[in-house]
Order: sequence, then structure tokens, then C-alpha cells
Amino acid sequence: MPAIGSLEVNSMMDPHDSNAEFLFVKDFCVPFLLGAQNQDGGWGFDTKSNSRVEPTCWAIRALRNSPVPVPTESLKSAFDYLLSAQLKDGSWSSVAEAHSGSWVTSLACSVLSQDKIYSCEVQAALKWLCDDFPRDSTLWRRVLQRLRSSEPVSSHDDSYRGWGWTPHTASWVEPTSFAIQALRECPEDLRPGAAANRLELATGLLYDRMCPNGGWNCGNPMVYGVAGEPLVLPTGWALLALRDLPSHERKTMSLDWLARTFSKISSAASHAVARITLEAHGRELPKNRRSLPEMFDPRAFLRTTEVVAWTSLALSPKRSWFPKVESVA
Repeated sequence: MPAIGSLEVNSMMDPHDSNAEFLFVKDFCVPFLLGAQNQDGGWGFDTKSNSRVEPTCWAIRALRNSPVPVPTESLKSAFDYLLSAQLKDGSWSSVAEAHSGSWVTSLACSVLSQDKIYSCEVQAALKWLCDDFPRDSTLWRRVLQRLRSSEPVSSHDDSYRGWGWTPHTASWVEPTSFAIQALRECPEDLRPGAAANRLELATGLLYDRMCPNGGWNCGNPMVYGVAGEPLVLPTGWALLALRDLPSHERKTMSLDWLARTFSKISSAASHAVARITLEAHGRELPKNRRSLPEMFDPRAFLRTTEVVAWTSLALSPKRSWFPKVESVA
């Protein structure tokens, strides 16, 4: 097994060479992830950093969807780490030192839901998610905001409610997207009674928070009448959350924006997530002047667990996590 970061990327690699992509997963991505796993079974954001739930979930996703064999003991210890990190209320904290849940509960819930033996843990996590309502969208907060100013800062509809990065705060696009994914990926019989209503409100929030010309950003779509600029990662996560829902004009607009943007993407993280998103929606991939493996410049790229995991997922043609579908446009 090569040492982490030892692979030299061929600068003449054909970006559409499936064999080259397979070799990159086999010779770089999987060895990197296996070599970066900590003794406790988890992963940190980069090599030699303490284990955290977020990168651990992405590493598990990548290794379970890898086109090459992965040692069973590596995955078992990874699941053991996740189980040990779950709090008594069913949630997971973003850092080991914290004693309250956070948005990473959605990631852990999605990963564990693929195995029936974790049904109890998943059910507790889903209940925690559905009990976590953001405070910024309560009726009292909305009335108070109207009384404070006759000119609203943003134009979005606060009656929609999603999820925040931390409990009982404010709705944001990315944690809302991951929570929707968790609820949709989990077996229906494990979902709390409030799940259907939460999904309806959260879906409405995503469409309401879309930028005027398609796509999503990290904040509000309009601030003081100025349109926000969409970003690739929030757009990808939102579109993946909306994938199985009926056609919608705003979803089509956002997919069009992502397709137009794809050829200009220069970062491995954005390229990987954009590719997974477009393929999951049956969109043909536009050409990019650089292949995804080429974006891993050993002299300049700060390799992180998440980016390598997303890359491995993007280059794994038979992934079960948002699998590639036949091109429809």
C-alpha cells in the first residue's frame, strides 16, 4: 500500500478515462483514507488530527462505495466509533468536547441507516432531528422582526423551517439539505410522526432560499435587494436533497446553473460534489479542462478526509449513494 500522498498524478490524464479514474481511487483515495484512520476508528479532517463525526461519516461513505475491496475491520471500527460518539438524546456533537447535538447528526444518521442492526440508534437520531426547530422562524420572532423594521434585510419567507448548524438557532441551506437527505434515506417505519411535516417545510425553505438565477449560497438569496451569488457546494447538497422530488422549475434552473458552472470549477471538492449531483440527476457532464485527479496537485493541495472521500465517491461508477443515472438532458 503506498504511503499517503505518494501518488504522482499524470498531467496528461484523459478526464473521461474511466480506467484512469479507477486507478486513482485504487491507488490514491482508498489508501489515503485507510492510512488516515485513527486508532479509535474515526477520522479527523486531515491526517493525524483527532477524530470527528463529520469526516468519519464521509470516509465511511467513500469506503463502502469503493470499487476496490476494503478491510472489514476498518469499517467495523469506524461504525464502533460512531456508536460510541452518539449522545444519550440520540444526537451527535460536532466536536468530542461538546455535550449537545449538532447538524452532523444528519450525516451519522444517514450512514447508520444503511444497516438494520442500527435501527434503534437511527430512530433516536431521527426523533432528535424532528424535535429540533429553529427559533428564527417562530411566529413570535417573525412578528418581532416586522415591528423592528419596515424595510426587511432579506426577502425570504420565514414561515418555512429547516435546520441549523446548532440546535434551536436559524435555518441554513446546507444543514437543511443534510437533514432532508437523512430523513429520505432512512426506512419510513423509523421516521417520527412529525417527519412528513418537517420535510414539507424544509423543502419549501430550500426553494425559497434559492438565488434568483438558480443555485444556492451560504446565506440569504437576497439582501437589501441585492441578489446573492450561488456557490457550488451548497447548490450540490440542496439538489441532492431534492433529487427524488417531482420536477420543479427552480430545481431545473439550479441544475442548469451548475451545468454551466462545471467547466469553470477548479477545486477538487467542488468538482467532486458537482459531478455527483449532475450524474444523480441524469445530466451529462460538461467538459472541464482538468480531470478530477489532476486537481490533486501534490505541491499545493491540502488533502483533507472529506475532499478525498467526495472524490472517491465521484469516481466510483457503481456507488449506491446517489448513484449515477442515465443521462436525461
